[in-house]
Amino acid sequence: MTRVNERIRAPRVRVVSGKGEQLGVMDTREAVQRAKAIGLDLVEVATKADPPVCRVVDYGKWKYEQSKLKKNTKSKAVTRLKEVKFRVRTEAHDYNIKLGRAEAFLDEGHKVRMQLQFRGRENAHRELGFEKMVRIKGDLKTMGHVDQEPKLVGRNVVMVLSPLPESQRERKFKLSHGDLIEEDDFEEDDLEEEGSDAEVEDHAGDEEE
Repeated sequence: MTRVNERIRAPRVRVVSGKGEQLGVMDTREAVQRAKAIGLDLVEVATKADPPVCRVVDYGKWKYEQSKLKKNTKSKAVTRLKEVKFRVRTEAHDYNIKLGRAEAFLDEGHKVRMQLQFRGRENAHRELGFEKMVRIKGDLKTMGHVDQEPKLVGRNVVMVLSPLPESQRERKFKLSHGDLIEEDDFEEDDLEEEGSDAEVEDHAGDEEE
């Protein structure tokens, strides 16, 4: 919570003007009085500094600008293509952990590439891989929608999901004690980070060659 004027607790603060000019260190009460004398507020902007840094601004306008800046920064967040690997025989516990991690990626706004690997005799029963992908798609329908339907790429079946709008997302996969699955519960070897959105199709295509 941002402290303003009389709510600022530090006895002395470093004061900066709205244009960034250093006004020096002074008693907080004096700084508040000076700000109010010119119709502005004293806003604490760096609580952990010694002494705390305060800016002389119109608090209402400053708050609006900070909110707008935060929104713009969030909208420019880098979207990456994450990857989660499965096997035909992935057991229930590992399956839930992997889907919990996929949900976390989607909840962070990333695309997720689901990859199911065939080994040895599993290649003779590839229909089982597609069946598992259909199950994964259904289990993640509250978090993402399919960008790329399951398809065979070499000895793998791959599928790409994109996150639903934030207001529509609902995470389902939890541990037995009821908490959402945490990153530490996931096997690091089963994760790979790929490139940007534009690389989704190219990445899959490279593996077909």
